[in-house]
Amino acid sequence: MSVFANLPKPAVAPKKPVSDTRHGITRTDDYAWMRAENWQAMFKDPTLLDAELRRHLEAENAYMEAAMADTKALQKQLFAEMKGRIKEDDSSIPMKDGPFAYGTAFVTGGEQPRYFRIPRDADHKDESQRHLLLDGDKEATGKDYFRLAGIDHTPDHAFGLWGYDDKGSEYFTLRIRDLSTGEDLADVIENTGGGGAWAPDGKSFFYTLQDENHRPSKVFHHVVGRPQSEDRLVYEEKDPGYFMGVGGSLLDDFIYLDIHDHETSEYRILSTKDLTAEPMLVAERVEGIEYSLTEGGDVFYILTNDGDAKDFKIVEAPVTAPGKENWKEVVAHVPGRLILNHMAFARHLIWLQRRNGLPEIMIRDRVSGEEHSIAFAEEAYALGLQGAAEYDTDVIRFSYSSMTTPTQLFDYNMATRERVLLKTQEVPSGHNPDDYVTRRVLAPSHDGVDVPVTLLYRKDTPLDGSAPCLLYGYGAYGISIAAGFNTNCLSLADRGFVYAIAHIRGGKDKGFAWYEDGKMEKKENTFKDFIAAADHLVKERFTSYENIIAEGGSAGGMLMGAIANMAPEKFAGIIAAVPFVDVLNTMLDDTLPLTPPEWGEWGNPIESLEEYNWIAAYSPYDNVGEKPYPPILALSGLTDPRVTYWEPTKWIARLREKAPAAGPYLLKTNMAAGHGGKSGRFQRLEEIAFEYAFAVKVAGRM
Repeated sequence: MSVFANLPKPAVAPKKPVSDTRHGITRTDDYAWMRAENWQAMFKDPTLLDAELRRHLEAENAYMEAAMADTKALQKQLFAEMKGRIKEDDSSIPMKDGPFAYGTAFVTGGEQPRYFRIPRDADHKDESQRHLLLDGDKEATGKDYFRLAGIDHTPDHAFGLWGYDDKGSEYFTLRIRDLSTGEDLADVIENTGGGGAWAPDGKSFFYTLQDENHRPSKVFHHVVGRPQSEDRLVYEEKDPGYFMGVGGSLLDDFIYLDIHDHETSEYRILSTKDLTAEPMLVAERVEGIEYSLTEGGDVFYILTNDGDAKDFKIVEAPVTAPGKENWKEVVAHVPGRLILNHMAFARHLIWLQRRNGLPEIMIRDRVSGEEHSIAFAEEAYALGLQGAAEYDTDVIRFSYSSMTTPTQLFDYNMATRERVLLKTQEVPSGHNPDDYVTRRVLAPSHDGVDVPVTLLYRKDTPLDGSAPCLLYGYGAYGISIAAGFNTNCLSLADRGFVYAIAHIRGGKDKGFAWYEDGKMEKKENTFKDFIAAADHLVKERFTSYENIIAEGGSAGGMLMGAIANMAPEKFAGIIAAVPFVDVLNTMLDDTLPLTPPEWGEWGNPIESLEEYNWIAAYSPYDNVGEKPYPPILALSGLTDPRVTYWEPTKWIARLREKAPAAGPYLLKTNMAAGHGGKSGRFQRLEEIAFEYAFAVKVAGRM
């Protein structure tokens, strides 16, 4: 008997056929009308949503609520468990910078962070020493959605630049705060990317402006005390296929303009000695060549894949002449050793690399050239490299965790190699790592390639095929899913689940080639790898097909749509969060925020018939058919600029039309949030509890 019995009739979307012809191929989309013509305006003011669309989304939410009504108590229990693992009044270890150390803290019951500073050498546990800079809970009062973009202080520590988004649309407003009084100045900077870079004198800053299509296409220079309308345009990127960001250097000598898509980058730099100058080009963009800068005094250290360095190398060049003709190799390219990022300090060059699927921190003495590494012995783990806020230092900060080991924060002296444990993540409700097992297994894919899969389960979980499994995947943009500590998934493990992460192609888990083998014409490798992971877990009796719930979000939601079409019988349920499922239509719509920048990831179906056919072959929405789909839960945000609300809405409507006897298909649209869901730390737990309740219900473990 189905766990979804006695459901009311689902929402039925009206069909309003719209035909589109490309490359001589005509497609008809019955649900194209769900893309509101005023989407740009609606993202800034959700009350402008078309009334028919609002009624349909509310009807979908009502159907979803009816289908999940019997999980209300379970959701509360899951939420209580997850919340119980969080230290509510937690605070960070402040980072030293000049006369102060800066940190964040939460209060019991608080949803948003509080930013504070203390005297540099004060005891961070002494709350009387803390000077509150920004109270996120206070700023969020009365708002359905509120997301902070942090606060960045001036070099003289007098002012702080902070930003917020109160609609979920990722249009950030910037304000300037007097850090001594806590009062904001009159300056209000609208429609920004969320941050900025201060000039050394603290009297002006640089920021990116989002255009009407939600692209950061311009960098402006704002002088404190002047209206935004008087801000000077510093640089405009005319190619809509590129993102742009702005940042500063540790030495405050340069402002960086970072221009990039997913495979090509270009930097322009502005010396802070002359803020009115034109930004200087470092190396012009060449398709497929990436590079990034960090300042090392009189040289730039440049991380790049130039010269067939697929897994990246580090070169240096004089700050006075940083062009490619002056690049000199410092850290050679080693195939299979992927360098992820790098930092430079007065006496050391450091970088984070991944080798054999595991991260390492490498440190080189800039004078002697001697190198050493920071690594750990667990089978699967995660490292985070925070570095330092000061250039003239020997001490950096990093974090370590594994699926069973709570996060540990260390200060590390690069000269003496002394490691100091600053903090271990507290789990107030208790956590015994010995109760759990974490493993990494290799699943052979369709072409013989081994796909790493990280597992977490309780020691007493029977491995006879009877255990339910939540199998998570992403597989895009070169993003690797770290095998770090996640208190939330313990709620599934404690209910007998095997929690699994499939490190599929499209990420960089096994080097840059792992990414290349999961994009463009090779995108289907991503989907086949995920199915292979499911097959392997069944073969090795970790679980069975009738017990696997698949989960992925955003580009991982595309993965969910694809595997639903390719192998619906191998999954008991599917959770697709903000799923990018209408791939072909989105890549054909060059007005959408991410479309031109992402042609290098998926292909450009406007210009190329071949690339049109690649996408058409797997686009989840376009390949829905009469198939035995399992129960599917799709989650959406009304003001999401990355995966627009109409994608999952159209997908669910087509699933109901094409395969009405399967499913059921549930759509939950958050009417007051965007891509990341609710903004508060506990509000987010409510959403995870809802998703996990669906998994537990589908697995028959309520």
